[in-house]
Amino acid sequence: MKIVTVAQMVGIEQAADAAGHSYDSMMELAGRSVAAAIRRHMEPWTSTGSVVVLVGPGNNGGDGLVAARYLRQWDDHRPVNVYCWKRTPGDDANYDAVQQLGLPVIHAADDPQFAQLAGLITGADLIVDALLGTGVSRPIGGTLADLLKAVHQHISQHAEQEGQLPADNGLADAPDVRSASRSLQEIADYDFLTRSPRASVKRSQIVAVDCPSGLNCDTGTLDAAALPADLTVTFANPKIGHFVVDGPGACGRLEVADIGTSPDLARDVTVELATPASMQKLLPVRPADAHKGTFGKALVVAGSVPYTGAAHLACAAAYRAGAGLVTAGVVSSIHTILATGLAEATWLLLPEHHGVLGPEAARIVVENLKGYASLLVGPGLTQEDETVRFVHELLGIGQRQQSGIGFVTQQPSQTRVGTQTSALKAVPLVLDADALNALARGDNWHEALPANTILTPHPGEMARLCRCTTADVRADRIGLARSKAAEWNAVVLLKGAYTVVASPDDHATVLPFANPALATAGSGDVLSGVIVGLLSQGLAAYDAAVLGGYLHGLAGELARIDLGEAGVVAGDLIARLPLAIRQLRAA
Repeated sequence: MKIVTVAQMVGIEQAADAAGHSYDSMMELAGRSVAAAIRRHMEPWTSTGSVVVLVGPGNNGGDGLVAARYLRQWDDHRPVNVYCWKRTPGDDANYDAVQQLGLPVIHAADDPQFAQLAGLITGADLIVDALLGTGVSRPIGGTLADLLKAVHQHISQHAEQEGQLPADNGLADAPDVRSASRSLQEIADYDFLTRSPRASVKRSQIVAVDCPSGLNCDTGTLDAAALPADLTVTFANPKIGHFVVDGPGACGRLEVADIGTSPDLARDVTVELATPASMQKLLPVRPADAHKGTFGKALVVAGSVPYTGAAHLACAAAYRAGAGLVTAGVVSSIHTILATGLAEATWLLLPEHHGVLGPEAARIVVENLKGYASLLVGPGLTQEDETVRFVHELLGIGQRQQSGIGFVTQQPSQTRVGTQTSALKAVPLVLDADALNALARGDNWHEALPANTILTPHPGEMARLCRCTTADVRADRIGLARSKAAEWNAVVLLKGAYTVVASPDDHATVLPFANPALATAGSGDVLSGVIVGLLSQGLAAYDAAVLGGYLHGLAGELARIDLGEAGVVAGDLIARLPLAIRQLRAA
């Protein structure tokens, strides 16, 4: 599923209209989809309160009028009130239709003190925001700002919001809309995006048509006057602004409804949303006659005396992602501690300086790369000067292989340090955590990276790599990831709510997960371990990063469902990785 800009969505609608699928038809499907989503998901339909539809002057307001009509037709016992701002009757078939049904219509121009609006809001279970659509980016001011302020002030306090949208309440008379509408919940194939931005607050619930009024659907910035939603029903394709900056919190649950536009109209869009169908295709095949060599060998260089557990988490995750054999490259002083809890690993013991890797370890790593299908460097290495030198050395040394029984222990060779060697270039590389911090301390570091190296920064690490602020990173996560992937000739996985994965050829995939349970120490070590495990099985770098991020996110959702949002630890994710793979394979 493609994620579009506002301009791209305008082009899609124009092309659909030119092909014979009229704007009126799209509006009819859009409004019907909003009404259908309300009937399926929103708690007010189990109570007796009324619905208020806030209608603006543009197409968004037209969608709202259609929704109001269907809500009345499907339940003629529930009061549905329409409140119009700057919408004149004129030649407006949808306006005429709601009047013919006898729906009360109030105009803001006739309610200068918003007294009638206050009365409607006070008794409402549900408010439908159809004031401004995706194409409006200017600041909200004037009477609209006053109107929204009045809505905020008078939102009902009688409806208990539990933070979870209930099950289907029945839509037997609208099966086509039901089948045409897809939520991010369904896109991820698990029940997770159900928490509203204001969970457990007693008040009316809010449904936004296409986007909350005041959300910039290109930048994700939210006007101070905006009305955050519990459910947002957008049309044809999700928009960039739904996933960045303020968008996720403002939209609540996001549902994407089909309005009859062909997916081919978005074929040139290079940003997409990961779905179970697209991710299932990336899962490595597991033939019945396989052996451990079939699924490749991964080398994980991680850990230190201060951060011993990072190596364990990354190696265990690589195994749980399906790698055939995982070798832990660690400083000698932590080997015994790790070996007691990581029985499946083999070991490459590396020289150290006071419990951290030193630069001479780089030669040993490269000399032992032969036979490995993937390499991860970074989790738990520390930011000591010696470790920084190790990472810098690693990007330009030669190869010599020596082996032992179960593990390798070596003294530094005299292998010449120079430009990148064929050994390092031949093994797909993941750089995470302290390896990224080490890169940021060098000049022109990206010139030393083998092509399609995978970088997995969180916003702070990304800011250091880009030499900007974390606010700069958060302001344009998708755009920044895409531009830096091209500049660095690397795959960039930018962590966070709705993780972004970008490739050097300007493609990007957004992962449909925003889960506070993942905000725990070691979660990133698990992620990089999953990715290196997938690389060892032969996936291309971009595919491994996207699928690895998806499986990590899905494991997080399984953990949240089982354990809740608080108290999930990184080990809980590892335990659920096989379940996530099974869930995805069966999707």
